[in-house]
Amino acid sequence: VQLQASGGGLVQPGGSLRLSCATSGFALHHYTIGWFRQAPGKEREGVSCFSSSDGSTYYKDSVKGRFTVSRDNAKNTVYLQMNNLKPEDTAVYYCATDFEIRGARYCDNYHYTRWDYWGQGTLVTVSS
Repeated sequence: VQLQASGGGLVQPGGSLRLSCATSGFALHHYTIGWFRQAPGKEREGVSCFSSSDGSTYYKDSVKGRFTVSRDNAKNTVYLQMNNLKPEDTAVYYCATDFEIRGARYCDNYHYTRWDYWGQGTLVTVSS
């Protein structure tokens, strides 16, 4: 099982970035992908989830209306489109999967320590 996050960078407040999570070694269409972030000195937190089995999604309240998660079946890749970025979005972003979670509706209460497979992080810096 492999996940590889990419697409981070430096962007001004109000700008946009699209993160990619390329997956391999498992059947993406059966499982849920979570996006997480960790800011300096803070605990890792869940940002969004996409459940490939039913197409359901989850977003943390602070990113609702600004972030959109989607999937490209042909590329086995899940994307996180981030618009109207704010300085408080600055963090290292990670994607992860776990074969026990069955749907994005469970993501809110599924602590990050329970996710088994992680990609390396990609740094997002929002600054003027």
